[in-house]
Amino acid sequence: MSESKPVANEPNIPELFLRPYAPAEYEDSIYKLWEDSGYFNPDACVADGIVTPEAKTFSMVLPPPNVTGTLHMGHAAMLAIEDTLVRFHRMHGKRTLWIPGTDSAAIATQSRVEKDLYKATKQSRHDLGREAFLERVQAFAEESKNTIINQTKKMGSSLDWSRYAYTLDEQRQFAVSTAFQRLYELGLIVRGNRIVNWDPKMQTTVSDDEIEYVEQTDPFYYFKYGPFTIGTVRPETKFGDKYVVMHPDDERYKEYAHGQQIEVEWINGPITAIIIKDEAADPELGSGVMTITPWHSAVDFEIAKRHNLEYEQIIDERGILLDIAGPLAGEHIKKARSKVVEILEQKGLLEKVDEKYVHNVATNSRGGGIVEPQIKEQWFVAVDTPFTLPHSELQSYKSGDVVTLKQLMRSVVEDGSIEIGPERFKRIYYNWIDKLEDWCISRQIWYGHRIPVWYRRDDDGSILETYCAVDAPKSDDWEQDPDTLDTWFSSGLWTFSTLGWPETSDDYTTYHPTNVLETGYDILFFWVARMILMSTALTGQVPFRHVYLHGMVRDEQGRKMSKSLGNILDPLDMIEKYGADATRLSVIVGAAPGNDISLSKDKTRGYKHFANKLWNITRFILTYTEDYDATAPVTLSAEEMQIKADLAKVQSEVDAHVLAFRLDLAADAVYQYVWKEFADKILEESKPILQGDEVALRLARQQLLRECWHDILIISHPFMPYVTETIWQHLPEAMRSSKLLMVAQVEGQ
Repeated sequence: MSESKPVANEPNIPELFLRPYAPAEYEDSIYKLWEDSGYFNPDACVADGIVTPEAKTFSMVLPPPNVTGTLHMGHAAMLAIEDTLVRFHRMHGKRTLWIPGTDSAAIATQSRVEKDLYKATKQSRHDLGREAFLERVQAFAEESKNTIINQTKKMGSSLDWSRYAYTLDEQRQFAVSTAFQRLYELGLIVRGNRIVNWDPKMQTTVSDDEIEYVEQTDPFYYFKYGPFTIGTVRPETKFGDKYVVMHPDDERYKEYAHGQQIEVEWINGPITAIIIKDEAADPELGSGVMTITPWHSAVDFEIAKRHNLEYEQIIDERGILLDIAGPLAGEHIKKARSKVVEILEQKGLLEKVDEKYVHNVATNSRGGGIVEPQIKEQWFVAVDTPFTLPHSELQSYKSGDVVTLKQLMRSVVEDGSIEIGPERFKRIYYNWIDKLEDWCISRQIWYGHRIPVWYRRDDDGSILETYCAVDAPKSDDWEQDPDTLDTWFSSGLWTFSTLGWPETSDDYTTYHPTNVLETGYDILFFWVARMILMSTALTGQVPFRHVYLHGMVRDEQGRKMSKSLGNILDPLDMIEKYGADATRLSVIVGAAPGNDISLSKDKTRGYKHFANKLWNITRFILTYTEDYDATAPVTLSAEEMQIKADLAKVQSEVDAHVLAFRLDLAADAVYQYVWKEFADKILEESKPILQGDEVALRLARQQLLRECWHDILIISHPFMPYVTETIWQHLPEAMRSSKLLMVAQVEGQ
């Protein structure tokens, strides 16, 4: 739409439209207007007759951001997508609930506070004591929580803040303890000695899904082990290696029998080694022969279990070598490596060294420590243990059926109860379930949900009795388990714990299962799968009907945003410069579900121009319809009726795209129609009519533009809520079908 000189008296046009749109001037006050209205709460919408009590529901939980974090572009994409869905369904007459919350992020939060504490006071948490340390952590979390909430609001998120939840608040504490007790009573939570991921730095276990593999270059050593050659990047762990494993079909070693004993010279002298034939040995890798360290390797542990082999601890929980290391006992493994190599070299057992061996090192993504597997007594969720399903509204299983958690998790996706989109992620989901081991849920940190188990001990410290319940035992001779639960345990309850479970509330009855779980594809296993596990087992329902996975936000060159590359875009900076609407559109348009999106400031700047285009169109329409007489009889021409029909077609197209979770196509359809069809074509063609002397023609065109603009604002609002609501609030009352655009209903709903 080109600019033209207004023909009406400009002073009667609201003054703000005489200037370019400046998002910063309006966004905070518009959000306050929405929040003060109470209409983020579906109960208020029902009470005021905006939607009927019998209306269909649309519910969704916000993936709770960590209280330690700040808003980043991944959050911005998530909030833009989810708020668009919520606003769309609210305007289509649904009782729409979007539940906000934050996550304690226990390991990350405790790690941060421990670092700050040591930096400030040179004290550890143990110096402070559990109670005093937790007070400090809670204060930090509370401050961080307020920051992330305020940043979430900046994106225009129409969350029902009256239902705000925190993973460590009283209601969620009750839900977590109840869930633990019920799973324990079903035989699905067990305690036992198994190999786990141990972080010596944070002194806690870490789940498989929290392992981050960091590429590292280290020497790779080849040693003589009797008649064999073995290779390792970690010779400091090999003191107890007394089993030699080879593939049963490896022709090179057919002369050796399973269980055969051989004498070999090793680190601390001669040992008797035993031949083990197992398919885990890869004949194509190196010599095809390996020794195993069952206490400190999950793969080796499984081999040892299969053959009922002995295993011995080599490294303690701090990364220190134990007595088995002989003269090197007490050394830290980092310092011991070179000494072990020197010993073996002096014995003539070092064959060669590859100095540039590139491999992936397992680290704790939450605390940064290098993971050292250990056999420890921990709490686990048993995913392969059969149990009787106490209650079920599921398609594939009824109450009383004997199932496993893995069967439940697979069945609800296979039978279509839960749709995962894009489709390709279903295969990834199934592959993950097939490989799923029992889930270690205990953590040796202080911040988090304390395990609701108490022990009564004998004088020698052995456990006489175990008590599991929501509430502590009444007598004083019980000691609570010191561990806390994996954060993902409480997050797994999120769809129903936020709706009042384990009590049967109106919210739970009305809004569960939720309609959509929208999140990044990178936490499909962290969170989505665990929610399915928890909900099916504990409620007999699926937690949601559809999983919408968005991709990562990358820079304009397709690179991951990182501090080292200096390519991070801060959504708050983007909002300040270009407005929340432009920021929202920049992470929606071009972002097909499951695909990564490239983002640049230029792209966001372009959508700021689009917001200003809406602003200019409003000024044009208000200027040229200032003398519109709503009481005069009007007859629209065939051409004008076609314009309305075309707009209705656009509305249908946008609706179809949103319902198919193609928000990228829906937003682009709005953009293309408003700019190229309505502004550049329809308004340009309207100028001669609006400036002409034919009163009847001018009146009809004025009515057409006012009606079309009303509908365009409704269509556009879910994608660009701030600018459209600001415009709506300054339109003549006769042009508005509701006080707030946010709750204006799409025609026919």
